[in-house]
Amino acid sequence: MDKDNKFVQDIADMKEDFPRWYTDVILKTELVDYGPVKGTMVIRPYGYEIWEHIQDALNKRFKATGHKNAYFPMFIPLSYLMKEAEHVEGFAPEVALVTHVGNTELEEKLVVRPTSETIICEMYSRWVQSYRDLPLLINQWANVVRWEKTTRPFLRTSEFLWQEGHTLHTTEQEAREEALRMLEVYREFMQNVLAIDVLTGLKTEKEKFAGAVETYSMEAMMLDGKSLQAGTSHYLGKNFAAAFEIKYLDRDGQIKNPYQTSWGVSTRLIGALIMAHGDQRGLKLPPRVAPVQVVVIPIAAHKPGVTEKASEIAAELRAAGLRVELDLREQSVGWKFNEWEMKGAPLRLEIGPRDIEAGVAAYSRRDTHEKGSIPLGALSEEVPRLLDDIHETMFRQSHDFLHSRIKVCRDMTEFRDALEAGNFVKAMWCGCRECEDAIKAETAASARVLPFDAEPVGDKCVYCGKPATKTVYFAKSY
Repeated sequence: MDKDNKFVQDIADMKEDFPRWYTDVILKTELVDYGPVKGTMVIRPYGYEIWEHIQDALNKRFKATGHKNAYFPMFIPLSYLMKEAEHVEGFAPEVALVTHVGNTELEEKLVVRPTSETIICEMYSRWVQSYRDLPLLINQWANVVRWEKTTRPFLRTSEFLWQEGHTLHTTEQEAREEALRMLEVYREFMQNVLAIDVLTGLKTEKEKFAGAVETYSMEAMMLDGKSLQAGTSHYLGKNFAAAFEIKYLDRDGQIKNPYQTSWGVSTRLIGALIMAHGDQRGLKLPPRVAPVQVVVIPIAAHKPGVTEKASEIAAELRAAGLRVELDLREQSVGWKFNEWEMKGAPLRLEIGPRDIEAGVAAYSRRDTHEKGSIPLGALSEEVPRLLDDIHETMFRQSHDFLHSRIKVCRDMTEFRDALEAGNFVKAMWCGCRECEDAIKAETAASARVLPFDAEPVGDKCVYCGKPATKTVYFAKSY
């Protein structure tokens, strides 16, 4: 093994064993550790800071669109979950119940929050009396529990962190516009913060959220060619409002049920950015959520003035609003380079005696491994520009990768070959549930989204050959 790759010898080859590569990376970079209860994870500080930056970016977007944050209880009476039949059927296999307190059996079993539609609807039924109370635009940051059979940190765990928006509206049009607006908020966030391109569209009836009229989704492509559902937005119609008797007096004097939406993303987004951007050296973090945007490493730190100059540089960049780590640990320079490459810091600055004499700081980009130098007097202007360029380059790579891996298929032979090669399949579908089920049973691929206003890529169903008008992206997924 050559010296440049020695430091990744404990990380599995991502081309040979992508799931193992993922696990190795998240553990070695100290993003998470396994919790003592099967299926749970402990998010360590380096991982949690990524989540904090995701929260900050989304909160700004939510509040700019008129939403307020609130918090609702994590314990929900089981009877609430039973009120909406489709909803309870969809979540029943994953629900955790509280049946006892000490040795005393509870009169009514409690559900540990798998999602909050029911408890929030109960509260909305108390708060809403008039059209003047609408629209009601509330978001919650919380944890949820879903007892998953197969788990993987960030991607699918028994407990995870998320946000969930829940809104009420007087008209169907306003509610549908809200659901689509929030999907667009998510899409823009994925592009401009996480540097990930996504496909957006409508979920099929089989794949939609339990209790929704329609579910809209964004799907991201991971480096192994699988899809990851990165976020969803749901138009709920009046299903939950009727079940929970949310009523208001409208302008026309009539008592009505409001129209409702819900929408959410979770810590799964951290898994997405790992698997969409990483490489054999480890993480490759987008600058806008990286815990450390710039790491400053003194070269020949024992020589006069080097540590002092490195400290000055770090202080100057912090004053410019950047997240900077000055690495003064008693490790070799090579070890530090490898450590920060593995942890995905977007930009590394090096300063040594020769650099000081030349009036520059050397830099190395994590995304392209490009190296160069920046005049010391221009750091405050040039480093932010470099970070923006790193973001744009990472997004272009994500965009190009996604669109190079979409294959139009018109029969199942093409379909299977495209999937085997690690692609998304764009194909026509007759809309028949039997065909959708058969495709999944035979190929392990599911219908990810029906893209909005998609140009047809044929006129026959890829599975049965009957006339078809629905264009669908199919993929294997996490």
